[in-house]
Parts: sequence; C-alpha cells; structure tokens
Amino acid sequence: MYKKVLTPEQALQKLRHYCAYQERSHQEVREKLFQLGCPSRIHDELISSLIQDDYLNEERFATAYAGGKWRAKHWGRIRIKLELQQRKVSAYCIRKALEQIVEDHYQKVLEAQALKKYTALKQHQYIIRKKKTIDYLVGRGFEPSLVRSIVSKF
Repeated sequence: MYKKVLTPEQALQKLRHYCAYQERSHQEVREKLFQLGCPSRIHDELISSLIQDDYLNEERFATAYAGGKWRAKHWGRIRIKLELQQRKVSAYCIRKALEQIVEDHYQKVLEAQALKKYTALKQHQYIIRKKKTIDYLVGRGFEPSLVRSIVSKF
C-alpha cells in the first residue's frame, strides 16, 4: 500500500505503465488501484480512461492469456476457462480466446502428453497407469471424454 495519496493523474500514469508492461484483466487493474490507495469513487473513471486509450482490453487479455498458457504449459481448455473466470473475464471473451486454439494441434498435444505420462509410469500395473494418466490429463484441463478416448488406445 502506498503511503502517500496519489492524484488521479498520477494514478492513471502508474496504471498506464502497469498495463503497458503486459496485458491485464480489469480485475487485476482494480486490485492495483486498491494497492495504490486510490479512492474507490474514481476507480471506474480511471479504468474507462485506460480502455479509451487502449491500454486495457479484456478480449486482448483473454486471447493472450489463453494462447500463452496453451503454448507454454499445454493447459487444456477447461483449465484455461476456469482461470479466466477466476480473473472475472466475460464469457464472450473466454469463448473468443478458446477459439484461437486449433483443434488438430490440441489433439496432437493431448496425445503426446498422454503417451509421455503413460510411458513414465512403467513401474505400475496397466490399470493403474491408465488411471493415473487420465487423472493427470484431466487435472491439466483436458476434456475427460477426449482423454478417455486417447488413453483407451494404449
């Protein structure tokens, strides 16, 4: 929490730097406003100013977040959706973000992750290997029906 009280112009400048560094959700900006110690009566005004200046865009944030988590961590659609919902992103933006994930690539990554996990569990019995592989992939956010169809091929 800041010790001194910021003017709205100073707070707006700090938020511009905050949003320019990386894409932010509306909720993250609200939390930052509370950290800066800004009065809550000017929060909406500052956020609308950031939106008008194109520093803050919820759809752009959702697309960047979903794409990043998909490419870097290979999270499934369910986990990405839940994380975006936790950040209070609208359903429309979540849907648009998830549309960016290509279905063919999604299937290939799922198969690769399943095979990698299944082979890593060599010391276990067949049924236990399948169960642990399914649990792992569902925990990573992949759809249970897709996971079962992939693991049933082993």
